[in-house]
Amino acid sequence: MSETEVNTAPRPLLLADGRPAERAWSLDPALKHLNHGSFGAVPLVAQQRQDMLRAEMERSPVVWFPALPGRLAGTRVELAAFLHVSADDLALVPNASAGASVVYAALPRRRGGEIVVTDHGYGAVTMGAERLARRWGGRVRTARVPLDADEDQAYEAVAGELGEATDLVVVDQITSATARRLPVERIGAEARRRGIPVLVDGAHAPGLVETPLADATYDFWTGNLHKWGCAPRGTAVLVAHGPLRDGLCPLIDSWGAGDPYPDRFDQQGTVDATAYLAAPAALAFVEDTWGWSAARRYMDDLAGYGAEVIGAALGELTGADSRVDVGMPVPGMRLVRLPEGLAADRIEADALRDRVARELDVEAAFTSFAGVGYLRLSAHVYNTTADYEYFAEECVPVLGQWARETPGKRSAP
Repeated sequence: MSETEVNTAPRPLLLADGRPAERAWSLDPALKHLNHGSFGAVPLVAQQRQDMLRAEMERSPVVWFPALPGRLAGTRVELAAFLHVSADDLALVPNASAGASVVYAALPRRRGGEIVVTDHGYGAVTMGAERLARRWGGRVRTARVPLDADEDQAYEAVAGELGEATDLVVVDQITSATARRLPVERIGAEARRRGIPVLVDGAHAPGLVETPLADATYDFWTGNLHKWGCAPRGTAVLVAHGPLRDGLCPLIDSWGAGDPYPDRFDQQGTVDATAYLAAPAALAFVEDTWGWSAARRYMDDLAGYGAEVIGAALGELTGADSRVDVGMPVPGMRLVRLPEGLAADRIEADALRDRVARELDVEAAFTSFAGVGYLRLSAHVYNTTADYEYFAEECVPVLGQWARETPGKRSAP
């Protein structure tokens, strides 16, 4: 394939001492890691920081835990600065789904008990909304947003489901399965006009978007720092403002229950909170080494390159166009259409993920939407063009073979 047929291959990022960026991580070199978006990857500097904190905790737990709320309050200030929000609005939670659960546990039914979600919503968060609707004696209304819907179409699809019975809107800022944006700014503004609370699931936004909350109108926003921010696992935030936030409580009642929001979230009994305390080390590492702006540009260029290289290989194999128009694209993530017969639903997609890791030594994300399977690319600074070229050359032919072998399915020759 000639260089003119694909995006310009970005030059790999290096550490200050000239070593490849991947050397700053402990990722297994025997595997190709092409799925940063699912679970993230923690740089060694943040792992070491967390190890030091754990050692400190175990040396003197009776000193550690009484002092922990004050240390977490200081960490919240650092994390709030990274997200460009007020520390007084930001609470620490284990992940974005936990942030959504906090909101679900606190909200009262005020109208008809209806909750509006989209068909791009993260499964666990949508299931939580369904449970809340059952508790309210209401129901969930699902806005159907075409994969290629532009901003206006996506907005109209969600706004069209709002009504007098709507008690909550839950909308993804960046969708997990389909790697696209939704117009949370316009949706939030319309919901605010109608007096409907809005929960924005920003799980993928921190680190991938410079100021994810800058223009959004929301009551609650929750995002993971252990994805693109590379913080230790179990590091996320819940940002809330307005009159409803005073009713938010952590999922574990502890001695801080009488404190105001968000201070009450800083005391959670004997929970290991070292991931929160080590999170600033991960954020600072990327900033000090490359700068977050440069890192985001690299991730986006690399994801675009990977999508073209892999998409071209799949196109040559199947004779079908593997390019995907997601309507409102996001930086650092891309979708590539898989051959017919692969990942037709979430269960099949997860099984394909596991098989590719087991048999091809590649960690990749496979998703499904409307019965179509996709490879979801999510690049980070430790990835290089060679990762995607390897997948195109070594894995695409195998995927084609697996598609042809799928019982009851047929792929193009």
